[in-house]
Amino acid sequence: MGIKLSIRDYLHEKAEESRHNEMSAYLMFIAGAIFFIGGIIETITTTNAPDWFLFIPYKLSSEPSSILGLALTMCGIALLLYELAAGVFYARDRAWYMQELSKAHSLEANTVSIKKRRRRKNVSKKSP
Repeated sequence: MGIKLSIRDYLHEKAEESRHNEMSAYLMFIAGAIFFIGGIIETITTTNAPDWFLFIPYKLSSEPSSILGLALTMCGIALLLYELAAGVFYARDRAWYMQELSKAHSLEANTVSIKKRRRRKNVSKKSP
């Protein structure tokens, strides 16, 4: 009693799901950028003279605000890297689904045109 889906419907649904996942990944990328910038600003404003390794402060005071800045920076970097990879993965996944959907659509269009040609031949043979 389940719903029967054609291959086109299935591919369409999977492409929509992949599009949604891709958009969610890019929104999380933006959240990671905000965390990253917030962590850097927090570290700069609370620590007198932090020592930096690229964008990561490694000599901080024992104040909770400087630890918060480090945590925000590290979470921001992690989100940026992970969600960038996830966004690219879902974009490629959706491209594959769209390519297969295009193939299924062209196959269906060819099948319909062959059936129409057969009907025309049958009709022309029957008429005197």
